[in-house]
Amino acid sequence: MILSAVPGDITAQRVTAIVNAANERMRGGGGVDGAIHAAAGPGLLRELVERFPDGLPTGQAGWSTGHNLAAPYIIHVVGPIYDGSGHNRHHLESCYARALGVADELISERGLEDFSIAFPLVSAGVYGWPKDDAIRCAIDTLRETPTHVTSATLVAFDHSTLTRIEAAL
Repeated sequence: MILSAVPGDITAQRVTAIVNAANERMRGGGGVDGAIHAAAGPGLLRELVERFPDGLPTGQAGWSTGHNLAAPYIIHVVGPIYDGSGHNRHHLESCYARALGVADELISERGLEDFSIAFPLVSAGVYGWPKDDAIRCAIDTLRETPTHVTSATLVAFDHSTLTRIEAAL
């Protein structure tokens, strides 16, 4: 899998799937989640209520269609809130690994080829995960997880974050 970084808005990425850093209820929120819900339109919320009536637990992933987005699929992951110690880092790792697992399920079930995926830095915003550790976790987990995904992109919201991701790559 080719791993890269780009600056920009995750909702504008032209990939097979974008990853949404959702909360456990999966009903929209702030940050990446709010931006994706706003860009995808009200059909996304209706689909999530129907497909995930109880939401998802922390560290898990599920998919929906992209609705009004350029990406035909959204893979929703529930990131952990930083606990001040990092003892729950396994949940953050799980978000990236499970997102790739869901992508592999889509590849298999739908006969998709050349699957590309764009990730935000899960939990590095309002959930308070230290940015450098979030970057290291994302890169290490994406590199170490077996997958049929052909390319993964980390989307940086600002130049400073992009520089840090590129240095870590």
